[in-house]
Amino acid sequence: MLKDAMRNWAAQAVNGDRIACEKEKWACLRFLNDLEKEGTEEFPFIFDDDKAMRFLEWMSLFKHTKGKLAGENIDPAPIQIFNWSNIYGWIHKDTGVRRFRKFYYQVGRKNAKSQDVACCLSYEISAFGESSSEAYIGATKRDQANIVFKEIKAQIQGSQIRNRFKITRSLIEHEKSNSYIMALSRDSGKTADGFNPQVGAMDEYHAHPTDEILDVIESGQGARSQPLIVIITTAGFNLNNPCYSTEYDYVSKLLDPNNPVENNGYYAMVCELDKDDDIKDESNWVKANPILSSYPEGMKFLRERLNEALDKPETMSKFMTKNMNIWVNAPENKYMDMEKWKLCEVPDDELVGKPCFVGVDLSKRLDLTAVTSIFVLGDDRYAIRSKGFMPEDMLHQRMNTDRVNYSQWIEEGWIVKTPGEVIDYDFVVDYIESLRDKYSVQEVCYDPYNATQWSQTMEKLGYLMVEVRQGVLTLNEPTKHFRECVYEGKIHHDGNKALTWCMGNAVTKSDAQDNIMLDKKKSSDRIDMAAAGIFAFTRAMYSDNITYDLNDMIDKGELAFNEKINTIYSILTVYNKLAIVSICRLFILQNYRIYRVRC
Repeated sequence: MLKDAMRNWAAQAVNGDRIACEKEKWACLRFLNDLEKEGTEEFPFIFDDDKAMRFLEWMSLFKHTKGKLAGENIDPAPIQIFNWSNIYGWIHKDTGVRRFRKFYYQVGRKNAKSQDVACCLSYEISAFGESSSEAYIGATKRDQANIVFKEIKAQIQGSQIRNRFKITRSLIEHEKSNSYIMALSRDSGKTADGFNPQVGAMDEYHAHPTDEILDVIESGQGARSQPLIVIITTAGFNLNNPCYSTEYDYVSKLLDPNNPVENNGYYAMVCELDKDDDIKDESNWVKANPILSSYPEGMKFLRERLNEALDKPETMSKFMTKNMNIWVNAPENKYMDMEKWKLCEVPDDELVGKPCFVGVDLSKRLDLTAVTSIFVLGDDRYAIRSKGFMPEDMLHQRMNTDRVNYSQWIEEGWIVKTPGEVIDYDFVVDYIESLRDKYSVQEVCYDPYNATQWSQTMEKLGYLMVEVRQGVLTLNEPTKHFRECVYEGKIHHDGNKALTWCMGNAVTKSDAQDNIMLDKKKSSDRIDMAAAGIFAFTRAMYSDNITYDLNDMIDKGELAFNEKINTIYSILTVYNKLAIVSICRLFILQNYRIYRVRC
C-alpha cells in the first residue's frame, strides 16, 4: 500500500535512518501523527490510497522536458510521492473533499518544482473532477510566470493525451470540462479580479514584494468546494517580503511539534540546510536538494556552484539561497563581507606624507556627495578616509527615505551639511583643499558624468584630474583588488559609520567574463562613499609602479593572451588615454600582435 510506503519513508527521516533537515523531519512526524488519529471525531480525515495513486499515475503520463532524463516518462521521486500524496490522499471522511487547501513547498533550485506544479495544474483542470476550473500561475514578472506555463505546454504536447487540450499563446484549455490555465504577473497588467479560481500557483514567491496576487486568488476561491493554493519557492534575500515574513514564519510554527499552531488545511514541506550545517559537507546537500543530489550530474552541478561561490564571494549569498535554500538577509551579489571589514578598523594610521588619491562621486544636488581618499602605506597596504556632503534642507527627508540617522553622523564628523536645498560644491572643493594642505594629494579621480564644470574648477586650482570611466573594463580590477586587500587586512579604515553603511549596501554586477563593478541601481541603499573609494583605488593601486613595460611582462610569460589584452586595456583606461585605448584594443583584437606600449 502507498500509505505504508509513505509511513516507512517518513519514519526513516524521524528516526535518523536517512538524512533530512529539521523541518522535513517535522513534516514527516506530522504525517505519522495524523495516521495515528485518522478518521476520529477530533480528526475527521482519512488517507485514500486510490486518490493519491491517481495523481501519481497522472504524473507518469508526462515526460521529462529537460535535463538528462528528457524524453523519458516521469517516475516520481520519493519527495514528490510524499508531497503530492499528502495533497491528494487526505480527504474528509464524510464528504470526500480534500483536506489540504494550501501547499507551501520551499526547496533548492533544480529540484523539479516547475514539473510538480505543471502536473498539478493540468490535473486540476481535467482529471480532478471539477468542472469550469480556472487555474492561474502568479508571478512578479511575465517571464517568470511563463516558466511553469511553458512547462505545462511541453508536458502536454509530448504526451499521449495532447488531443484533450487546446493550447494557444495565453491559454491552455480543457474543452470537455470547460476549464483553462492562465499565467498572471504584476507587469502584464492581468489580474485575477472577478475570476473564480480552482487553483492558484505562486511561482518563486520569495520575489513577490507584496501578497497582492495571492490575496486576489484566495479571495476569489470562496465559491469553490475544494480549492487549492500552491506556493513554490526557493529561499531569498529580502526578509521583508511576504514569503519570509508571513508564509515561511507561519509554516515554521505549523511544522514545529513544540508549537501550538495547528491548521489541518495547510500542508508544508521545507527542504533546507540546518543552522549549523557545514555547506562544504556534501552529505548535507540532500537536505535542500532531495532530487538534485540523488544523481552524479546533480552533485557535480552543486560542487561547481560551491567552488564558484568560494572563488567569487559576491556569489556566495546566491549559492546559499538558491542551492542550499537558506534565507539570507543580504542583497544578491553582495560586495563586502562586513565582518572582515570591521576587522580592518585602524584609526591611528600616520598619514602625513603618504601619497593620497582622492575619489569624488558627485551626486545629484539633492543627494549624498562623497569624497573618499586612499592613502598608500606601502607593501600593498592602504588607508581609507571618507567624507559625505548633504544639503541641510533635505536632511530630514533623506533620514526618512534612507532610514539612517544622518544628524548623528554629522555630529560625529562623517557627514557635512551644506546650506540650502542643494549641494554646495564649494564645500567639496574646500574639503579637498584641506586635504592638500595636510597630505600629499596626487590626483583627484572622478566620474565625468555631470562633472565638467566642477572638474574645470579643480584644474584651475592645480589638481591633476583623472576621469574614471564607468564600466567593468575600467573598474573590475580595482573593485576586486580592493576587496582582496580588505580580506587580507591590508585596508585600514577609521570606523567611519557612514562609509561602513555604504560599504554594507554595495552590490556588484558582472559581465559574461565575470568582470565586476559596484551597481548603484541594484543596491538597496546608498553606496556613494564606497564608490568614491573605488574611484580613488583605480589609481592608488598602481602608485608603486606607474611605468609599465608590457612587452617585458609578456616576454617573461607572466600574462596569458586574454590577460595581455585585459591588462593593456585596463592600464590605458586607468591612465586616461582614451584615444589610445580604443586604437590599441582594436589593433590587438584584429591582429593578435603586441607592440611596446609605455604609460
